[in-house]
Amino acid sequence: MAWFIHLDTHLLELIGTHGDWVYLILFLVIFVETGVIVMPFLPGDSLLFIAGALAAKGWLDPWLLLGLLFCSAVSGDALNFAIGAWFKRRALDTSRIPLVKPEHIEQTHQFFVRHGGKTIILARFVPIVRTLAPFVAALGAMPARVFFTYNVAGGLLWTGSLLLAGYVFGGIPWVSQNLTAVVLGIVLLSVMPALVGWLRQRSKQ
Repeated sequence: MAWFIHLDTHLLELIGTHGDWVYLILFLVIFVETGVIVMPFLPGDSLLFIAGALAAKGWLDPWLLLGLLFCSAVSGDALNFAIGAWFKRRALDTSRIPLVKPEHIEQTHQFFVRHGGKTIILARFVPIVRTLAPFVAALGAMPARVFFTYNVAGGLLWTGSLLLAGYVFGGIPWVSQNLTAVVLGIVLLSVMPALVGWLRQRSKQ
């Protein structure tokens, strides 16, 4: 938890100790967070923002970041979709997936009911739903070609907007001096839709 809260400090440490290898580390974190359904708790939104803020200070190359993390986000979702398709072909019980709660699968399904295919784009900005959306899309038999279009659009919008936000606002003195508070704010904003949905479900019950 401490590592997550002080993400800016630890990312700087990684740059200092591993140099350009930090790009591979960032690629893998985003790839796993979007591609492995049992790892939805890894930093996504906040990591992109912090990376953009450090790029504004010259620690990272912004264009290299955008290209790598866009490819990471798209390939992660593609892997997730393939896993969902594998489960569907074998008619496996998704309630038995370790670390994945059945209610999270149902929550993502309801997200699809409300938003249709656009869920693949919108879910990019909602933790947990972001990780499960490609998996549930495959279970729901979304055509691979349709998924690919939404995947590319969503990956570009997600990585581009948060890297840009970090790049633009990270250079503001107050933001750079309070990055920990900003990261926590991003986390709260990210989980707000899921929290509101949970509260609505509880009120109906």
